[in-house]
Amino acid sequence: MASLAFPLVDHHCHSVFGGDLSPAAFAGLLTESDRPPAPGTDYLDTQLGFAVRRHCAPLLDLEPHCPPEEYLARRRALGPAEATRRLLRAAGLRTLLVDTGLVEAPGAGPLLSLPELASAAAAEVHQVVRLETVAEGVAQGWVSARSYGDDCATALAEAVRDAGAVAVKSVLAYRHGLDLEPEPPTETEVARAAGEWLEHHDQHGGPPRLVHPVLLRHLLWTAVELGLPIQLHTGFGDPDLTLHRADPSLLTGFVRAVEPHGVPLVLLHGYPYHRQAAYLAAVHPHVYADVGLALSHSGARAGAVLAEVLEVVPFGKVLFSTDAYGLPELYPVGAALFRSALGGLLDGWTADGSWSAADADRVAVLIGGANARRLYGLPGA
Repeated sequence: MASLAFPLVDHHCHSVFGGDLSPAAFAGLLTESDRPPAPGTDYLDTQLGFAVRRHCAPLLDLEPHCPPEEYLARRRALGPAEATRRLLRAAGLRTLLVDTGLVEAPGAGPLLSLPELASAAAAEVHQVVRLETVAEGVAQGWVSARSYGDDCATALAEAVRDAGAVAVKSVLAYRHGLDLEPEPPTETEVARAAGEWLEHHDQHGGPPRLVHPVLLRHLLWTAVELGLPIQLHTGFGDPDLTLHRADPSLLTGFVRAVEPHGVPLVLLHGYPYHRQAAYLAAVHPHVYADVGLALSHSGARAGAVLAEVLEVVPFGKVLFSTDAYGLPELYPVGAALFRSALGGLLDGWTADGSWSAADADRVAVLIGGANARRLYGLPGA
């Protein structure tokens, strides 16, 4: 197999829950759904659920594919700290770029802090600031509609500086969809939209949730001014999004508008629109494609999904991630499926003479970490 034994750079992930988990909470973290399973079904009976028992059971001194109840019992016997340490370190990750917009796991509780995550994984950790979280924090304090746009820009710059962030991320796909007007809104439009949003929040109470399309556009363009890479969720996710509005091709107008600014746009996940993401990365110099999340959830079919991503995209534009969240198991599973999928493809292409072995090894290094180090300005770039 092409050499993939080197430590990987996980350019998009989240922290994990470090405590004990009930069987229901464990299974619930194996799905993008926030609903219980249908009667008579189980989220363990999925490609991801099977991949966890295949790749993680040996890390806890069990046979691959052991019964779920045996796996969970061993996990409890080891204790959450030891199980988490074993699982994270087995992933073989050198660097984690962590989206800190999520702080709790549903049904579980608070996630590990970044220092705790770094210690458990024995990896370098950098922060990715979530745009909508910052904007919503601004709305929680006293703010006028007229000053909201400037206040948001100031808060975002401060959040990035204080965190030493290497990138920012948007969940626009969840809040509105990717089909936004591409150009930045005017100051008048932002003030009017802020007035509408803040008035709605005052009337209805609860935590502010940024869904106004004008303010989401303003937030994206505020991020462009920072110059950092912008990660954008595309493709499938939890039921909060409408799938066809998460197609990355809907971002084409925005992609064109951003190009003169030279700010990198990183299209995360993509599935089932991963070919569209690969196409955009192929034709626009500032667009990159990610192969996270989809590989974990496609499990035994990860190689087929990755092959479709690699059909047209330049190999210097593809990035590895796990998108691990909540369960520490998702780190070694994501890394193992990536290594197996890419290694299998490269071996096949070298065996039939399509690629040289030297090129296969070079591309493995690019996708596994060198592309991320170059894009985000990480040590070793």
